[in-house]
Amino acid sequence: MILIDGKQTATIVKEELKVAVDKLKSEGKGVPGLVTIIVGNDPASAIYVNSKIKACGIIGFNSKTEKLNTDISEEKLLSIVESYNKNPDFHGILVQLPLPKHIDEDKVIEAISPKKDVDGFHPISVGNLVIGKETFLSCTPAGIQELLKRYKIETKGKHVVVLGRSNIVGKPIANILLQKKDYANSIVTVCHSAAKDVSYYTKQADILIAAIGRANFVTADMVKDGVVIVDVGINRVEDASRKKGYRVVGDVDFENVSPKCSFITPVPGGVGPMTIAMLLKNTYEAYLKYGE
Repeated sequence: MILIDGKQTATIVKEELKVAVDKLKSEGKGVPGLVTIIVGNDPASAIYVNSKIKACGIIGFNSKTEKLNTDISEEKLLSIVESYNKNPDFHGILVQLPLPKHIDEDKVIEAISPKKDVDGFHPISVGNLVIGKETFLSCTPAGIQELLKRYKIETKGKHVVVLGRSNIVGKPIANILLQKKDYANSIVTVCHSAAKDVSYYTKQADILIAAIGRANFVTADMVKDGVVIVDVGINRVEDASRKKGYRVVGDVDFENVSPKCSFITPVPGGVGPMTIAMLLKNTYEAYLKYGE
């Protein structure tokens, strides 16, 4: 069993980006810019945003955070997004979700210029993905593919089973891996709550991607020997022995499933760190394509 180290891989991606940005600076050119817009004071969102700011600083990106009050109007938020669409210093715009209930998230996402949609959520980005055109990929699914690539895991002709059909992970990773491209070209099955017996499908998986948000859902009897598992789940379970009173586990029962795997991602330290790394990579690519 080989552990897929997302933390180390994300560090390598960020180091590669730093080298590229240092080269831009040495040539007297501008650098990629990322603005993050956050509405309200959600603690989890704040931690994530701070991680992005720190990463931008290390790499040498121009970064900015717009912290807005919860009671901001939808109209005002849309006008702020539009101002960054027109701002040449910022090549990526990220609106941190969730937004307050009085704001239409779809409307805000669609207001971001597709040229600056480094989160890969705009309908144009999603549509381009589905039909196989070059586009910005959602960061977590892009991170999954990057891990498969960096660990040289064969995907062509392999049966990939995706547990979950969210717009953030399940649907995009399914579409990414069925494209006729390197580190894709797979036979993809998407499973969800309507399946009478999920294990019927998971037992067939050469590569299993678990993204349903249910702690330790995938058990050893649900997978075959030699399977590759990518665990996207992040779940808190009570643990009195821990200082915080809980521990973080994935959607896969790691302890009992890992002996059957050829490759597996841990939780934490697997897919999670790759999300920010791919956001930064998307921002760099936006700069190259639209910002110079």
